[in-house]
Amino acid sequence: MTEVWFRYFEFPHLNKPNISKVMAEKLVIISDMWGVKKGLWITSYFGYLQQYYDIVFYDCQQLGNIDTPVSTEENIHKAFVDGGIDTAVAHLLKKENEASHYLAFSTGGTIAWKAALKGLPMKSLTAISPTRIRLENEKPDVPTNLIYGGKDEFRPGNEWADEMGTELHVVPNFGHQLYSDEKIIAEVCLELLDKVTKKAV
Repeated sequence: MTEVWFRYFEFPHLNKPNISKVMAEKLVIISDMWGVKKGLWITSYFGYLQQYYDIVFYDCQQLGNIDTPVSTEENIHKAFVDGGIDTAVAHLLKKENEASHYLAFSTGGTIAWKAALKGLPMKSLTAISPTRIRLENEKPDVPTNLIYGGKDEFRPGNEWADEMGTELHVVPNFGHQLYSDEKIIAEVCLELLDKVTKKAV
């Protein structure tokens, strides 16, 4: 429950969504490996989307029970690779049981991908910079939008995409953390809003 409503405690300046919005589509957002510790950019996604989606937010580190004494990028990455990703997948499968749209960043995208393969109900998956899915040889049976920066050296290649029967959307001149750029945030959110506004017409 802590993760689900985390945004209200961590980001008190955000307006709570209209609770009367009973029929809104549900959107599950999963952070990158830093969680809310370096995730102020994520408030921009909430700003665009919270009036149109019923949003549930998960901090990646909490999902994966990540607790590193020294929070360097190398230590956190290692903790996720050494079991944290699998733990996060297991927790997500326990917490979510209704088909929802998913928006996930980096490690969060890998977690969502793996959870979908294990049966997590999913209407769509928008994953930005989930580089570790390049090691996967199965694709979830859901509509996916995979977005990468052209300068991200660890992104999957075209050969992987062809074998998986999926498409990679590569944005030139951006690196791994393109998802924190306001221009990219706006474009991703407009595409997600298109899913619900077209349905409402």
